[in-house]
Amino acid sequence: MDIKASDVKALRDITGAGMMECKNALVECNGDSAAAEKLLKEKGLAAVEKRAGRATSEGLVLVKTDGKKAVMAELTCETDFVAKNADFIALGEKVIETAFAKGYTEVTTDLSTMVLDLATKVRENMTLTRVVSVSASANEYIEKYIHSDKKTGALVVLKADKPEILSNQAVREFAYDCCLHLAAFAPLYPDTGSVDKAYIAEQTEIFTKQVAELDKPENVKAGIVQGKIKKHLADICFLEQPFVKDDKVSVAKKMDEVGKAAGGKLELSKMVLFQLGAK
Repeated sequence: MDIKASDVKALRDITGAGMMECKNALVECNGDSAAAEKLLKEKGLAAVEKRAGRATSEGLVLVKTDGKKAVMAELTCETDFVAKNADFIALGEKVIETAFAKGYTEVTTDLSTMVLDLATKVRENMTLTRVVSVSASANEYIEKYIHSDKKTGALVVLKADKPEILSNQAVREFAYDCCLHLAAFAPLYPDTGSVDKAYIAEQTEIFTKQVAELDKPENVKAGIVQGKIKKHLADICFLEQPFVKDDKVSVAKKMDEVGKAAGGKLELSKMVLFQLGAK
């Protein structure tokens, strides 16, 4: 069967497959371009699946918010070269825009299909690893931050007893600084009340063994253990950590100061941190 060069080129432009691969597919499908595209995708899918065991340690963290709703996603690939490719970046934007517009709260079939289409074209394993959606009530405000390398993203939701203070510039700047803090220090928990009791018990046991040999009264040893627990919780809990812009005060203390200055009270409602490759 005679296959036109223009048809081969058109199929190549659509699929990204090689010229000979496109020509052979058209021959096999009797010149039917749609069937040939499907055939190439099927062959491409097989190639991607064979790469499924390869690490996807590169990629992008993406986020979109309007202050009342936010979506954050992690899109991974195998190489830094692909992560910086214009098509991969465009795919990320399409994924986050679609997830935001449709209110997705998790990875969906249509989002995965978008990723698979490009993975087939470039023949590199890609995965939409996770998608999270956050919504704010009338007395809440959402702020975002994406690091310059696009490998870290943060969302912080602040709640106010007086909704009008959420439009205060200082409050919004503080919300952004909270995102910076979250990205910089990666706290494990929002506050001490959120820490699993079993984890605290385990740390208490560790610290108790550490001070067991000290030549001090038992009540003094117990006090040292409690001091270690308090310091450890301050290290891993967002509100207890020294604030990124003023390490003389905790995040909680700074939040109180900013809220009072704006004429109300602020509290942390939610925080979400994505670090590429971390769970």
